[in-house]
Amino acid sequence: MLTIAALTLREASRRRVMLALAVLTVLLLTLSGWGFSRLAAEADSGGLTTGERLLASSQILNLVMFGLSLIAALGTAFLAGPTLAGETESGIALAVLARPIRRSAFLLGKWLGLVAFGSVYTVLAGLAQCLVVKVTADYWPPQPVSALALLAAQVVVLLTLALLLSTVVSPMASGVVAVGLFGATWVAGVVGGMGVALHNESMERVGAVSRIVLPTDGLWRGAMHGFQDPSVILRLSGGDLAAFPFLSVSSLTGVYLAWSVVWVAIIWALAATSFQRRNL
Repeated sequence: MLTIAALTLREASRRRVMLALAVLTVLLLTLSGWGFSRLAAEADSGGLTTGERLLASSQILNLVMFGLSLIAALGTAFLAGPTLAGETESGIALAVLARPIRRSAFLLGKWLGLVAFGSVYTVLAGLAQCLVVKVTADYWPPQPVSALALLAAQVVVLLTLALLLSTVVSPMASGVVAVGLFGATWVAGVVGGMGVALHNESMERVGAVSRIVLPTDGLWRGAMHGFQDPSVILRLSGGDLAAFPFLSVSSLTGVYLAWSVVWVAIIWALAATSFQRRNL
């Protein structure tokens, strides 16, 4: 199992997706660094007060981190599909599984390798972004460790889903469906926030149900809460804060975090069952 995980890591580092991830991450860091430097220059010239600078830095950081999470989602989703479905279609999996290796162990090794790759990338890229903001705008998030951990958990949720999809559809289709569901869940979360602001129970229920069905948006909102300054909530307390797509009014509960873990276990079990029954 550990051998399969190590081979999966080595294989992921050789794919062109890795190069695309690196290019997109450097581009995002460069653009955000330029943007935050302009924000700092505006504040130094007297165009912004200290409170306005803090508010803007906090909210823009959440926006940039969403871009980072989207890049991570694209990369991990399109890595998970070819890693399993591609080897199945090419016959590589059949050659490996002809030996005394259980399919569940093979799948778990693949999953561990992808989790290690996605988590390390997310944490390192997120930490680099935090350092860019610190250097250019002199802002440091209050809870960077928990926020980056939740971003990594979001990646784990998505790649587990992509792994399940790769056991039933083609590599490209599994990536497209996984990223599509990621985007749809985020939109549903925005709709739910609007429902809270408008006191519309039907709209609010859309967001609540979507976060249960696919925990990516819920984990993302928990990460946002860790990146934003606590004073932001007080400064914007005059409006309906739930309507802001890049603002989180509360941290995640232990129950929701436990559900996310259970969700991953359920989806992985479904993937193992599907892979066990698949004709290689």
